[in-house]
Amino acid sequence: MQLVELLNRIPVIEIHGENTREVSELVFDSRKISENSLYIALRGTVADGHSFIASSIEKGAKTIVCEDLPGNLDESITYIKVKDSSKTLGHLASNFYGNPSEKLKLIGVTGTNGKTSVSTLLFDVFKNLGYDSALLSTVEIRIGDEIIPATHTTPDIVTINKILAKAVDKGCEFAFMEVSSHGIAQNRIEGLTFKIGGFTNLTHDHLDYHKTFDEYLKTKKRFFDELNENAIAITNVDDKNGNVMLQNTKAAKRSYALKAMADYHGRTLEVDFNGMLLNFNGKEFWTTLTGKFNVYNLLLVFGIATELGFEQDEILQAISILKRVNGRFETFKSDGGIFFIVDYAHTPDALENVLDSINDIRTKNERLITVFGCGGDRDHSKRPEMGNIASKKSTLAIITSDNPRTEDPNQIIKEIEAGVEPQNFSKYTSIPDRREAIKMAIKFSEPKDIVLVAGKGHENYQEINGVKHHFDDKEVINELWKLMSK
Repeated sequence: MQLVELLNRIPVIEIHGENTREVSELVFDSRKISENSLYIALRGTVADGHSFIASSIEKGAKTIVCEDLPGNLDESITYIKVKDSSKTLGHLASNFYGNPSEKLKLIGVTGTNGKTSVSTLLFDVFKNLGYDSALLSTVEIRIGDEIIPATHTTPDIVTINKILAKAVDKGCEFAFMEVSSHGIAQNRIEGLTFKIGGFTNLTHDHLDYHKTFDEYLKTKKRFFDELNENAIAITNVDDKNGNVMLQNTKAAKRSYALKAMADYHGRTLEVDFNGMLLNFNGKEFWTTLTGKFNVYNLLLVFGIATELGFEQDEILQAISILKRVNGRFETFKSDGGIFFIVDYAHTPDALENVLDSINDIRTKNERLITVFGCGGDRDHSKRPEMGNIASKKSTLAIITSDNPRTEDPNQIIKEIEAGVEPQNFSKYTSIPDRREAIKMAIKFSEPKDIVLVAGKGHENYQEINGVKHHFDDKEVINELWKLMSK
């Protein structure tokens, strides 16, 4: 693509050199430079890309985009000075791939919990409605039936545009994207045109990155602030931060709720471990998904699909045949009559939602045994809170390792234990080895008891001292059950 086309609608402070040269690719990692690359110098938290301008030119870059021009300019190179390289990258990427987000109906879902579930459920609903779509989530990236492994919550903006362009080429009309706070803060959605932005909820998470809850809230809100006047913002008004998200948006405003008045209102009529009978906007239907948090997830799916112009009856029919999202309240019963639930819940709010959903269903004649931990190198403030919740709402809480990463698992466990209240001391124990913790839960359980293994869900690894080891909660449960039931 010619540079002059690439710079369309992008504010530039000054240009030195030709603006008609060909650009073969966009690169922001100087190690990946090839002949005729355009190199964008980004200021990172660890390194400043401006330090690698000279080496990028040596490797074949002919165009440099930067915030500060080098002292000595090479006459054979085009230098483009911009105010913010990170934001400019998003618009360059959109232009380079033909602005694919403008050719699709792109739906972004943000919030603390439920992003992956809602995005995946939307993808599945639209498949049931007969449409090939794109999905960009934590668990996987999909274009129709093609599956691409996901490596980040929100991929870099060049990769996103590449995926969306491929979706356009394959005839997709819709794309559903999980939008993380890291992705928003790091401009990984800059330059994208969203048709709808959906908000699930906001609770304490990622404070290791955002430092304060207020900063975390403002980051999420920025997604809605930047929606254009042709977009739609739909928010959960049962969450106290739901209306905050809409305060400055130019988009049309919609709401959903179970408790408050809203454009999309839901009620739970019946619930058990096999599913729920629900009522959305006066229409009853059955779903195999269960738990209050899934009522919210499905209600947002229902609202988004309605806003996209589909009839509510056909949407509910497509919802009623949905399967559960991998690692999200996945249930299976052993031949010994023990009920196992594997869930990704790794925040206080998510863990409480799952435990409340189980306690709403169980008759209290069964015991509830919860195995959980907290990730290392992450927000410390949620650890005691999760210890309190698990010990209070379970018959027995077994505190163990999640992904300790570079932290000492025993220190993480101590911080979790600090939240257990004195009256619940007899209701918890700690076993650092996750496999041994699951083994104890199975050993302690009896027919009809419920064992919740929380925190990892779809993940099939455990990260210890920076090394990922294969570990799948579902595999371990099945393996141990077979061994222990012989």
